[in-house]
Amino acid sequence: MFKSYIEEWLSNPGKNLLAGIVVALVLIPEAIAFSIIAGVDPMVGLYAAFIIATTTSIVGGRPAMISGAAGAVALIVTPLVREHGVDYLFAATILMGIIQLLLGILKIGRLMKFIPRSVMIGFVNALAIMIFMSQLEHIFGISISTYIYIAITLLIVYIVPKYFKAIPAPLIAIILLTTLYMVTGSNVRTVGDLGTITRAFPNFLIPQVPFNLETLTIILPYSLSMAIVGLVESLLTAKIVDEATDSHSNKNKESRGQGIANIITGLFGGMGGCAMIGQSVINVKSGATSRLSTFTAGVFLIILILLLGDIVVQIPMPILAGIMVMVSISTFDWKSFKYVKQAPRTDAVVMILTVIIVLFTHNLAIGVIVGVIFSSLFFATKISNVHVHQTIENHFYKYAFTGQIFFVSIDSMMNQLDFSIENSQIELDFTHAHLWDDSAVNAIDSMVKKFEDKNNTVFVKQLNTDSRKIISELSQLNETHLT
Repeated sequence: MFKSYIEEWLSNPGKNLLAGIVVALVLIPEAIAFSIIAGVDPMVGLYAAFIIATTTSIVGGRPAMISGAAGAVALIVTPLVREHGVDYLFAATILMGIIQLLLGILKIGRLMKFIPRSVMIGFVNALAIMIFMSQLEHIFGISISTYIYIAITLLIVYIVPKYFKAIPAPLIAIILLTTLYMVTGSNVRTVGDLGTITRAFPNFLIPQVPFNLETLTIILPYSLSMAIVGLVESLLTAKIVDEATDSHSNKNKESRGQGIANIITGLFGGMGGCAMIGQSVINVKSGATSRLSTFTAGVFLIILILLLGDIVVQIPMPILAGIMVMVSISTFDWKSFKYVKQAPRTDAVVMILTVIIVLFTHNLAIGVIVGVIFSSLFFATKISNVHVHQTIENHFYKYAFTGQIFFVSIDSMMNQLDFSIENSQIELDFTHAHLWDDSAVNAIDSMVKKFEDKNNTVFVKQLNTDSRKIISELSQLNETHLT
């Protein structure tokens, strides 16, 4: 185990260090932008990015994944900050972390297996579209120089890796084009135009809020929403990074790690956050494979703030926007157009619905939850068709059932039976059926009673082991009925 942990930190250190540096530079404008969305000082988002990245690199479950201040969480807390102030945000963030920690202890990660592929594809595509749309304000309607910087950035990040991979292409673009800006003074917006960077470490603080039931009533709804949104986005991002790196991560450990990180960031004046798929994709595309990349991103971010703040504010925004455009293009699952044509219609609908809900609400968690619900409904409908085959011979009726019998399928099953039969022997054959719940057992009891009320003799045959077990525990039938 110790050897495995060392490998998670020290495998290919050079590439992981460089990848972390690239991510740190991209984190800055994102953190500032999310702070503005939440209605707080830019440093609240920057401190959160530093603390969450470094903490999750140590206690999280997914190496090479980047976590920090996130837009989905920022959108949730905007009303809280507006109505009650920033200290209530810090308190809500701490409670968010506690909830996530508890959910991790309760092994919430196991729920990932209930998210179908169609929802995953919808999640990824919606996120790619959101990343692209978030960059439009930094691209259009500004200046000709902005378009030139965007074009050169995209050329660098797409062409350079074909011939030179020792240094991540995004880092080359940032260094070269920032130097060009500092020399020429081009007419472009910079990181400094988004907000002021204060060159100081975060300080430990206890939120200045009354510690009473009224405060809990105010922050709990926000904390629950933040915790759920944060975990959904984090665990889905972890799964995506798993697939991109062909590796496995501990989702329950990641849940606990996210919780610990948010508790700490709330105690040091940061906003809540979670995994960030855009930055995680940049990290992986830059060659990152280990925890060192995530740790480097957080540490280099605070170094940039403390030592190089005057230079950081001069980084042109079109460079970072160009990198994020590359990320959105890489993130989007272009095979999904083929998927829509070839996949079952219900799966295609779920995928498209997930995308629409996410884009409409700007909330990834809501989109995923709605997608899972509809996928479950479609699946339940698909397997709810129970076929009943009837054979008759000299007042001997045999009903052979085929399919899954549960609360959804009962009506269609009962409608295929002829309850007008009288004075006959009836056999109910479940060789090719399975009973799943109390509703199924109640349906069997009901059909037996209806047949017996017409003076019929009824036998229930060929129940499999699990079906017989649930019948024995919940049914009103006696042994004479079962053969």
